[in-house]
Order: sequence, then C-alpha cells, then structure tokens
Amino acid sequence: MVALAVGLLLSLFASALLLAAHANYAHQADAADMEDAGRYAIHALTAAVRQTAWQDWSLQADTDEYAPAPLAGLDDRTLPRTQEAIANPSPASVNGSDVLAVRFHAAADGSAMNCAGVQVNDDAHAWSVFYVARAADGEGELLCKYRGTHSWSADAIVRGVDSFQVLYGVDTDNPRDGIPNRYLAATQIAAADTLLPLEGDTPEERARDLNRKTMWKRVVVLRVALLMHGTGRIRREGAAGQYDLFGPDYAGASDPGTRIDEATLPAALRLRERRVFAGAVMLRNQPW
Repeated sequence: MVALAVGLLLSLFASALLLAAHANYAHQADAADMEDAGRYAIHALTAAVRQTAWQDWSLQADTDEYAPAPLAGLDDRTLPRTQEAIANPSPASVNGSDVLAVRFHAAADGSAMNCAGVQVNDDAHAWSVFYVARAADGEGELLCKYRGTHSWSADAIVRGVDSFQVLYGVDTDNPRDGIPNRYLAATQIAAADTLLPLEGDTPEERARDLNRKTMWKRVVVLRVALLMHGTGRIRREGAAGQYDLFGPDYAGASDPGTRIDEATLPAALRLRERRVFAGAVMLRNQPW
C-alpha cells in the first residue's frame, strides 16, 4: 500500500511538471509568434512611409505645388477592400483603429513596389494604404490595400491586431525647418485645414488652393503603434490590463483606440498575451 501511494504521488508530480512545461512552452511560442508579427508589421509600415512623396527624377517628376498631398489618414475608420484608396470609409473600425495612406511615384527601373510587393508601373503614382479589418473568423488583421493591374485589392499583413494608431508630427513654423512642433491625429489635421484662408472664386479654385496649403504637406514625422495579441488563452483570470499605445500622457477619449482596456474586449480575447509595438519615421521626400 505504501509503495502504491508513493507511486501515485510520483505520477501526480510528474503530470504536474508535464503540464507546467507544456504551459510554459505554449506561452513562449505564443510570445515569439507575436513578437515576429509585431516587428514585421512595424517594418512594413515604416518602409512604406519612407517612400512617401518619392519621385524618380529621371522620369517626369511632379513638382506642382497644387498637386494633392502624398499622405492621408483617417481616425477610427476601416475601408472596403476593392474601392479606390480611402474612398467610402466605414465607422465600423476595430477598436478605433486608424487608416494610413501614402503615395509615391514609380521608378524607371521598376524597383518601386507598393506595400504588397507589387511593382508599380512607370507611368503611375502608387498608393500603399494600411487599415485594420476583421477576418471571417472575427480576428483583427492589418491589411495592405493597393491598386493592382485591373482593380484595387487588399492583403492581410498580420493577424491578432487589437488597435492600429497613427500620429502626425507637423511643422508649423514659417519658414519651415523640418522639425515637428505638434503631433496631431488625422481628425485634428482635417480640422486645421478647414480654418485655412483659401484663395479662389469657385469651389474648384479653393480646392486647388487647399492642395497647396493643406497641413498634410507640413507633416514631417509619423508615429505608428500597434497593439497585438497572441493566439491562445494563456493568461490566468485576473485584473484586466490597460494599454496606452502612445503613452499615458497622450491617451484620451478624443482619440479612440489609443487606450485599450481589456475589460472592454470580447471575453474570448481578454486572456491573450498582449504587447504594444511602435515606430517613428521622418519623411525624407518633401518637394513642397
């Protein structure tokens, strides 16, 4: 009897060790996958942002100061996959996620590619558009939207996205010195544009003048941030976490999605491992 009892205890102990080892392995694998996804997403975003306003001067470069800004964004929106650029945005965003669109010119040697790795034709401007939407299973995905040969399309870059946020560093000095004085959300930039004194007698003339004066052409730095979650419920029940994508000093109700409280997420997602990934990029191509 004593030997049987000792054997049972040893079996229970070994089982407990096996379960603990399996849980630790699952945690480490989940964290590694999330790390890879987050780093890849930030790399894709920052690489695309560095292309903003790029032009091949061996081709006919567009130096018209009345040309539209090569940068655009929306707060708290998602997009349809197949419609042009950021047209017809939807308020059904994933936890207040933003939309970012950058435009650049083709290269004569065909080396310029959009966010999907698709080569840009030498007679066209290309857009790389980033936004978050839910997949068929409800999982948040960061998507790259681009214009293909015949139509617009969007491909998922990474899964497991709780929130995608963008801030724009604006140079408000006159003359400009290339250094950001303020960081604004897309909604704030749009509001600032409505206050600009525009010249012109017709709506078309004023719209043309807005292209010249828009605050989007004063953006010199972009900050991007993603809140990512793992694939499995590996955390124990406990207090819900709170994540500030741009730090606690910035987060607020005026910019949805910059602060995510796990208690507000669907129950199936609350016990996932989470981490914030962020990056900042100077815009190096500024012909205006």
